[in-house]
Amino acid sequence: MEAHGLLSMPGVGFIGMVIIGVLAGYIAEKITASDHGLLTNFLVGIAGSFLGGTLAGVVGVEYYGWLGNLMVASVGAVIVIWLWRKLSN
Repeated sequence: MEAHGLLSMPGVGFIGMVIIGVLAGYIAEKITASDHGLLTNFLVGIAGSFLGGTLAGVVGVEYYGWLGNLMVASVGAVIVIWLWRKLSN
């Protein structure tokens, strides 16, 4: 089993992680009809990647590369936005 650092995504580098974070945040923003800026999209996308990756590991879903990371991060980002809305009301 390959070890991964705290701020890494399997199959992509640091720049890839940044791009996936922004894209995942943007996708989640559109799905949830939110209106965020680029930085917020990035932060939501990165938080979503950690949440989505953890949930995928718990249920035994394996994902690889750009597309796998983007899908997992996007699902996690949607959950992050949903949780934020529930907790802030």
